[in-house]
Amino acid sequence: MHKKTILVVDDSAVMRHLNSAVLEEGGYQVLLAGDGQAALEKMVDTPVDLVLTDWTMVPMDGCELTRRLRARPACAALPILVLSTLSNEASKADARQAGATGWLCKPIEPETLLAVVGSLMNPARA
Repeated sequence: MHKKTILVVDDSAVMRHLNSAVLEEGGYQVLLAGDGQAALEKMVDTPVDLVLTDWTMVPMDGCELTRRLRARPACAALPILVLSTLSNEASKADARQAGATGWLCKPIEPETLLAVVGSLMNPARA
């Protein structure tokens, strides 16, 4: 059976490593990118089933990454989950407007991350 692929986008190497470890333990294949531009470059050659992105990054943040992905017809239904230390309503509203599927606040328990990712990857089972 094909492993679902998740692209983890975060400018913190520690966060990329932690999230990657949790997702791999959950049975997913994981790709890593340090910012939105690197994420777009990875997705040129490799299709992904879900994007897990930080919101605050440079040079391309999670908002711009989400907008650019949503502009691609192939990514119209792609789940895009924001994982950020920010919790203000303005940022969450910006994420919804850009096309993000959901928002989770850091730090997050591994079980919660896997449950949310699982529900987005297999909506019929949620």
